Amino acid sequence: MKDFKCSGRWRSGWCASVTKSLSSSHVLMPLVPTFCLVALVVYGLGDKLRNFVSSIFIPQYHYPYSVALCFSQVLVSLFFLKLLHVLGLLPLKQYSRSLGERLLVPSICSSIHNVLAVWAKASSSYSGLYPSTLPLLPIVTMGLSFWLRLTSLPTIHMSTLISIVSGTSFVIAVSQGLAHIEPLEYLYAPLALILHSLSLTWLAKVVEADRQQLPDAQASIFDIYNTLLVNQSWILGLLWLLHPDSPWQVLSQTSWHSLLFHGYLLAILLLGMALNFLDTIVALCVSPVAAAALHSARQVAQPFMHLL
Repeated sequence: MKDFKCSGRWRSGWCASVTKSLSSSHVLMPLVPTFCLVALVVYGLGDKLRNFVSSIFIPQYHYPYSVALCFSQVLVSLFFLKLLHVLGLLPLKQYSRSLGERLLVPSICSSIHNVLAVWAKASSSYSGLYPSTLPLLPIVTMGLSFWLRLTSLPTIHMSTLISIVSGTSFVIAVSQGLAHIEPLEYLYAPLALILHSLSLTWLAKVVEADRQQLPDAQASIFDIYNTLLVNQSWILGLLWLLHPDSPWQVLSQTSWHSLLFHGYLLAILLLGMALNFLDTIVALCVSPVAAAALHSARQVAQPFMHLL
């Protein structure tokens, strides 16, 4: 029992320990910018690959069911997390109702945001207003971080740099002209931006509040992630039942006989699972602004690349 408590304390503070070790190591400090650049490149390539697969899968198989895709992705994430737990590779606590209630706001926000993001891809709106607003994600996240008074705030110099780069990227993207914009995008694009920022900042707020408790009562990063996924599964499941595209309609119109269908679908779910996992872990371990910068890095850099 004592060993388990020690393991729980170690798991609850592993992010802080790693961060402290990196910041105090003179040998590893020069490698931090390189590591951040590699993370941005890998994440950008993964996001680009997922968008490419989605652009083939959704129109070819007539599968614009955003709620069904998001719900399936959450189930796949829970399956892998529980599999690691059963194999003894990842200790997890049982679902905590109190923690689930504290994570209810980010669960709702992230669930709706994911549905809106998939909707933008499914409705061919990913070349319009929705991706053009993504460079503003770090700015909105910084504003919400200051509003919620988080401790993991960027410095004044870093905040100014992020604001200038993100704002310039947005202005360049808009000045270059946008593709056909659907009327719903004027509502969905700002809404998705706010919901994503709110989910990231609220997650960090929950972690900061949890770290004020006794070490034995603290939840590990993976416990928080598991609780978040369980909440999302209930929310998306309920949303799917209430959606006009009911589960029976979606399942009956699915091309289960096609191996290519299964391959495309599995690729989308696994890539989405990995990218969402990285977003959440960076928000929990580093800061919500860092997670927002990681998520929007490709869209921020794209207008500058077009100028070159």
